[in-house]
Amino acid sequence: MLNAAIKALFQIFSRPFQAVLLKSIGLALILIALIGVVLHRLLISLADIAERWAGGALGPAGDIPLAIFAKVLSVAAALGIVAGSVLLMPAVAALVASFFADTVAIEVERSHYPADPVGVPLPLVRALIEGVETALLAVGVYLVALPFLLFAGLGALIFFLATAFLLGREYFQLAAMRHHPPAEAKRLRKAHQGSVFLGGMIIAAFVSIPILSLATPLFGMALMVHVHKRLAPAQLAPRAMEGA
Repeated sequence: MLNAAIKALFQIFSRPFQAVLLKSIGLALILIALIGVVLHRLLISLADIAERWAGGALGPAGDIPLAIFAKVLSVAAALGIVAGSVLLMPAVAALVASFFADTVAIEVERSHYPADPVGVPLPLVRALIEGVETALLAVGVYLVALPFLLFAGLGALIFFLATAFLLGREYFQLAAMRHHPPAEAKRLRKAHQGSVFLGGMIIAAFVSIPILSLATPLFGMALMVHVHKRLAPAQLAPRAMEGA
């Protein structure tokens, strides 16, 4: 697994990957910016509601405390936007991966497995379904783990393990479905869930690194192509398109 991670890390920054890396980073930044705008509007709205409630409860005597309260809410909103954008990075990575999965997989297979059968590109709709499903699950995990962040990092641990499971699941299935029908790809993932989860933990660690996390879609996909090649019989023919 470590060897696969090293291969993936070096390859995503190689010359053949430069164009797709820039596109992936650009799309991730756009999505993060959109998330930031949505969070900003949501938190400002909640702050306004809280400020009006406090103003009505305290009356004219509460002008100074209310001003301090408004300043605290403003700072909390700014921190919430930053924290929310960072914690939702796994969801962003899952969605971005659906656009570049085949480009990455083709280059990894061409470079490292030239003698093996070539995978069949996934229909964009199928890839998007996988990406959107994982992104929504990641958002759900974020909301569940958020209250536990107050308890000695328990929320962070929950979030990390759930991220490892979700991203390992998605990237492995995207790699496997290039060679198997979706049902068979999922069966293969379940049969090797320990290895897939370990790979997911490496991806989760990668996505937790600021700046570098923008390259997660490439790294995750490249890693799971190697993992799939190790787990699946090399002689398998490409999947039938009817199974997509």
